[in-house]
Order: sequence, then C-alpha cells, then structure tokens
Amino acid sequence: MIFQRKEYNFGSVDVHLMEFSDFEISDYLDQLTDIETERFFTFSNIQRKREFIATRILRHELFGFQHIHYDVVGAPFIKGEGFISISHSKNIVGIAVCNEFKVGLDIEPINDKISKIKHKFLSLDEIEKLDCDSTTELTKVWSGKESLYKVSGTKGINFRTELSLIKNEEEKWEGFFINDVHSMRTELSIFEVDKRIISINTCVCE
Repeated sequence: MIFQRKEYNFGSVDVHLMEFSDFEISDYLDQLTDIETERFFTFSNIQRKREFIATRILRHELFGFQHIHYDVVGAPFIKGEGFISISHSKNIVGIAVCNEFKVGLDIEPINDKISKIKHKFLSLDEIEKLDCDSTTELTKVWSGKESLYKVSGTKGINFRTELSLIKNEEEKWEGFFINDVHSMRTELSIFEVDKRIISINTCVCE
C-alpha cells in the first residue's frame, strides 16, 4: 500500500480518508501548487511533509488541481467547493466535504497517554457520565471536542469548560459550545477506524 482510500457518508456530509505508507516525496511534488510548494519547503519533519503531500493528492482526486486556501482563523476552503475540513494523523489524512453547512473533521490515534491529560478537557459532568477509564472513550471525547473547535470558528476555546459532549449511542453524540458569547449545538458521528478515532459533525451547528 502507498495510498488507500476509504469513504464514509453521513447524509449531506462526505468523509474521504486516505491511508498511506512511506513514499518518496520527490515523486509527488507535482501535486502541489506554487504556493503550496513554497510552504512545503518550510517543513523539516519528514512525516509532516508526507502528510502535506498526501492531503494534496487527496484534494487533487476530489477537486482537481485547486489551491487550498485558509481563512483568518486557519480553516481551509477551496473556492466554489462548499465547506471542507482537513485533518491528519500518522500515515492518514482526511477531507470532509459538505455543500450545506460548515464541517469540522478530526482524526486521532488511540493512545494510552491521553489518560494523563484528561483533566484538561473533561468537565465534571463528563467525568460522571462517561467511561473515563476507557482510552477509546477518552479519545472519542478529545476528538469530538477538536471537531467542535474547528466548526466553531473561534480561537482560544477552553475544552473543559466551554465544550461538552453527550453520548447517545456508541457512535452518535451531541456536542455543545457554550460561553458568555456563544451557544451552539450540533450532532456528531464519532467512530473508530483501524485504531484511530474519526469525528465529524453531521448537521448544522445552531
């Protein structure tokens, strides 16, 4: 395997994942626009370089040779292609696409180390109601909140006090972003693929 695609659909939301094994970077530089090529050469980490190229290969397959732009809060967009969200983890990248509403995609590896930082993102209510001894469940909460953070379009959010999740079913969750300025609710699909957690909102945030 060098590149392997997986597709998931949630109504008006499509999630495109691409797993990849190590590849020769120089073979795929033609997948980058001039601006992307310039940015690419600012990276020193080989894994980051491969993730950047793999994302553009997936972009190319979905939209053709169109540049990925970023807005003032760092959210990606492609002109004329609705709403997109991008995420990556080791040897996998993903692009979520929706023509109707803003989406936030997150990919997280399941790792026992997350238990050491759970106090930073779990509310007291979540500690009481969720299985906080489960690495998978903790990763789902973290990933779900990353998805909420992306779709909120707001910087500086406190994951523990301003973002909250309720699990309705194993893969169906509700997400909330509430503070003195904002009040937002959405539904999320949070599921496991090959020892990774994928999170995506499946309806408009309102």
